[in-house]
Amino acid sequence: MKQLFRTTDPTMIAFAQALLQGEGIDCFEMDVNMSILEGGIGVFPRRLMVGEGDFHRARRTLEDNGIEVDG
Repeated sequence: MKQLFRTTDPTMIAFAQALLQGEGIDCFEMDVNMSILEGGIGVFPRRLMVGEGDFHRARRTLEDNGIEVDG
């Protein structure tokens, strides 16, 4: 799995997941439990991951919709 981006904004994660699912790209949100443990104050970022084979297509999809991708 490769990281697309990390953020403390849960709405950005939800938007990105919806975009990727619309393109048929499976994605996985990591660090959700850490975010819940810290009480939802937004200290620990969540990461959005995709399979290596889908990374370039996922990156293009997000960037076309104004979401900056890491790496």
